[in-house]
Amino acid sequence: MDANDETVGNFMDEHQNPEETVQSGKGHLKTAAGDLKEAASSKVEEIRQAAEQKADELQSAAQGKAQELKGAAENALTDVKSKAETWQTEGEAYIRENPTKAVLIALSIGVLLGFLLRK
Repeated sequence: MDANDETVGNFMDEHQNPEETVQSGKGHLKTAAGDLKEAASSKVEEIRQAAEQKADELQSAAQGKAQELKGAAENALTDVKSKAETWQTEGEAYIRENPTKAVLIALSIGVLLGFLLRK
């Protein structure tokens, strides 16, 4: 009897009934499948939590950037309004000091635009 025959013999001695061997194998497979299912569920939960955390981080970063851009836009708008008010005040002052010159300039610009737009 060689080593292979001895192993088969020992296996058969341990499990005289092939039906018991099949049932035992099924039990081991069910246990292994349950373990795999549990490990997969655990991994899926870890990935879900990581994705949720990353989404929260991205949302916070986007909100911060939006606030930063909003502040910059508000500052630019304030600057533009201030410059427009300054130009309006300076224009009114110039017109009050030089009314004839202002009327001639406005008339010249009107005539020039009329010629340009007529063509």
